[in-house]
Amino acid sequence: MTVILSAKKLRKSYKGPQEVPVLNDVSLELKEGESLAIMGKSGEGKSTLLHILGTLEPPCSGSLHIKGQDALKGSLSLLRNHYIGFVFQSFNLLEDYTVIDNILMPARIGRLKTSLGSPLHKRALDLLEEVGLLERADFPARLLSGGEKQRAAIARALLNDPALLLADEPSGNLDTANSEKIHQILLDCCRKKGKALIIVTHDTHLATLMNRQLILRKGQLYERGETPCDS
Repeated sequence: MTVILSAKKLRKSYKGPQEVPVLNDVSLELKEGESLAIMGKSGEGKSTLLHILGTLEPPCSGSLHIKGQDALKGSLSLLRNHYIGFVFQSFNLLEDYTVIDNILMPARIGRLKTSLGSPLHKRALDLLEEVGLLERADFPARLLSGGEKQRAAIARALLNDPALLLADEPSGNLDTANSEKIHQILLDCCRKKGKALIIVTHDTHLATLMNRQLILRKGQLYERGETPCDS
């Protein structure tokens, strides 16, 4: 299987009155069709790690490759647009835009053709049907429920057919029924479409649905069960 993400010896610290270490020699690899949950206590740096893996934030040192490309050099916005889809706990939809306009936003940022009848417009409609929101395509995003907003956010993340999906507490604000829908959509993307999936979560049940569960503790990753922080 193709290696989608390869991170080696990532280090991150923040400067201040005192240097605050966050990540210390973090390494991981993920192939197509594989899923990974990253867990740990609040403040351990899980979201920071996800942002680094998604090229939203640079590490202090180490290497990161996505689909064989150096993800710490060159046009990172272009690399993100081509290879990475993000799903955040807060949805990050443009509330006054329609649902389909939100789905098409990554393509418009990439200056791709999104007019009615274009391949990307058709793909956006297909994705909305997959997540059960086709009837909401022309609704302003502000009228959606929380679960619907997260499903729309997943459709948006998939528009450019990314190889890597990164999700930060994707069901953290949702009830049980909606959480299960979100989990199933993400897992289907991984298993049926061959996406590599990394989820940061406190949800133990969600973590057990992934192929692997890693714990971030004191700047390092451990297989679940290797460290006392599992309790």
